[in-house]
Amino acid sequence: MTSFKAVTRWMSIGATGLMMAGAVQAGNHDHGHPDIVDTAVAAGQFETLVAAVEAAGLVDTLKGEGPFTVFAPTDEAFAALPEGTLEELLLPENQETLQAILTYHVVAGKVMAEDAMGLESAETVQGQEITITTMDGSVMINEANVIQADIEASNGVIHVIDAVLLPE
Repeated sequence: MTSFKAVTRWMSIGATGLMMAGAVQAGNHDHGHPDIVDTAVAAGQFETLVAAVEAAGLVDTLKGEGPFTVFAPTDEAFAALPEGTLEELLLPENQETLQAILTYHVVAGKVMAEDAMGLESAETVQGQEITITTMDGSVMINEANVIQADIEASNGVIHVIDAVLLPE
């Protein structure tokens, strides 16, 4: 566990550096799978997430080399936020806050569901940890349920969650 935390911390620092420098490349990286952003667009249930990623200026990052693990809230999850919250976050003056929230949904590295089930937490690209709870074969990330796991992309994996994660 300690070595995983050290690797995750190292990878998180590297991913954050890439994000800050903006030195990422777009494109397909393996096996013909589209990247995380294109996979999310094609799924049709992440329109709000994709709009938020665009507003936050994170498209190039999530099209980058990776690998990334994204805990992706559905449109319904965003709709469950208090009224006006999303609209407020999408304003240009709130870009940093939106970036912090979105990068809290991303873990550096490719963590498949089977691997996640063996963890108690993981450090996000945002810098804070998320709690991983496994009960009766289902996985929760903080208070969100993983409702679909292991959607592979060329630069990582997406796990669909039913709530928006908010950093402390």
